[in-house]
Amino acid sequence: MEKHIKAPITREAARTLRAGEYIYLSGTIYTARDAAHKRMDEALSAGEELPVDVRGQVIYYMGPSPAREGRTIGSAGPTTASRMDRYTPRLLDMGLGAMIGKGKRSKEVLDAIVRNKSVYLAAVGGAGALLSKCIKKSEVVAYDDLGTEAIRKLTVENFPVIVVADCEGNNLYETAIKEYER
Repeated sequence: MEKHIKAPITREAARTLRAGEYIYLSGTIYTARDAAHKRMDEALSAGEELPVDVRGQVIYYMGPSPAREGRTIGSAGPTTASRMDRYTPRLLDMGLGAMIGKGKRSKEVLDAIVRNKSVYLAAVGGAGALLSKCIKKSEVVAYDDLGTEAIRKLTVENFPVIVVADCEGNNLYETAIKEYER
């Protein structure tokens, strides 16, 4: 079953998503990797505002390769999400709607997903060139000095992701293993 979701993702929309579902995301999402997350965390600790209001937003853990001529963006595959785990609960508590990455998340992040009614989505690693075709617009909006790790605002169309962790505590990495063992 195909499910099309508009980004940003509201809590109401997040509540309809279940671990294991394939969805197509269209709308506005933001990129941020390790260095951007560290800088956002430092800003919050200093009492400063974030460069992007994260409420309801989707953060894609990705740093693109340079765009070829005539392309919006270069290869745009996901980064391992656990590298952002130390910063994520704070952002979720501020209202972050969803994250896109690859790989497992810590118990603290999974608990924060449930507490805040958000979701963790996975993009297919190794498919960065294909995923980049779903990105229609890209602009750096913060931390330009970080290069590929700058925060970018992306407009995506039918960006394919899998719901890994839903707001009810279901985790595809756990349920898939149990299902496979049968």
